[in-house]
Amino acid sequence: MQKIIKTDAEWKQILTPEQYKVAREKGTEWAFQNAYWNNHEKGVYLCVACGQPLFASDTKFDSGTGWPSFYQPVDQNNLAETKDTSLGMDRDEVICARCESHLGHVFDDGPKPTGLRYCINSAALKFVPKDGASSEDAEQAKAKK
Repeated sequence: MQKIIKTDAEWKQILTPEQYKVAREKGTEWAFQNAYWNNHEKGVYLCVACGQPLFASDTKFDSGTGWPSFYQPVDQNNLAETKDTSLGMDRDEVICARCESHLGHVFDDGPKPTGLRYCINSAALKFVPKDGASSEDAEQAKAKK
């Protein structure tokens, strides 16, 4: 996998301010007030910064936390984990293996078959519906109904 490296200025040109805050500054969006926590469409979730496939909708579950949660990635090689001891907690941070964008955290309280809960920020993701339309196209189609 070829790493994607950009300057902060380049990331700021590509990402919205919220996406930059989450993906590049390790921010967290509000629970229950983000784009994908309650998305039930079939498709795939990509890294918002580099487009790497991260999670499939068939591994998404309702964790009750207000953030999109998945029990396994599309490919474990597409993610990396680092220790996060910020905020007085000991957590495993999940980042994109290709561009090192912050995605969220992984916990060991998820459902079978893995027992894992990848708790991911919507702002770090781009959803592509199964039919191949972009998430922006899907949102515009919903607004027209």
